[in-house]
Amino acid sequence: MTTIADRISIAQSQIAQAAQNCSRNSEEVTLLAVSKTKPITDIIEAYQAGQRCFGENYVQEGEDKVIALRQDYQDIEWHFIGPLQSNKSRIIAEHFDWMHTLSRDKIAKRLNEQRPKDKPPLQVCIQVNISNEASKSGVSPEEVSQLAQIIDDLPHLTLRGLMAIPTATEDVSIQRQEFAQLENLYLVLKQQYPSVDTLSMGMSSDLAIAIEHGSTMVRIGTGIFGSRA
Repeated sequence: MTTIADRISIAQSQIAQAAQNCSRNSEEVTLLAVSKTKPITDIIEAYQAGQRCFGENYVQEGEDKVIALRQDYQDIEWHFIGPLQSNKSRIIAEHFDWMHTLSRDKIAKRLNEQRPKDKPPLQVCIQVNISNEASKSGVSPEEVSQLAQIIDDLPHLTLRGLMAIPTATEDVSIQRQEFAQLENLYLVLKQQYPSVDTLSMGMSSDLAIAIEHGSTMVRIGTGIFGSRA
């Protein structure tokens, strides 16, 4: 039976191979281990295998894990990658290092106000609804620049880049089209804001295409921790 450490090693090998295939340095791509619904023991096991970046989708569950592990695992970098209601923004502002799913100026302003002054700025990515699906959160590509400007003016947030969840499809041409569109948006943003260095896209099934199109962070959950209960 493969262990969490084995599966992290496999994921890193897949990232390295995908990067090599498109002449990129694999060190440009961060592995984000998506630990939602998984027990703290699994996170510790991944940590002991060298993993430091963890993604959580649910506010309350994420807060509980951050608090439980904060004392003994101070170098874990916590990424919030789920939908956020404005009434829960304080938890993210106070406990997380990164927020990937920012798509409303109201939440940006709340996070900025609620970020403790003794912490570094919250690192944020704008979520783009690249597939224009009604069921998905995120701004349209046309709205990215306006929200980026608002975030850039908030002193307790740092704009790091873009995040997207593309269409769930096995049609490679659709995947390529959406990833290419996101890469173009990212490159424009990167020229405007020196802090921008993150393109968070790609999961187990499509990480090779995502990396080919400039992804700097891939989100892998089941591939590391196994199926959700």
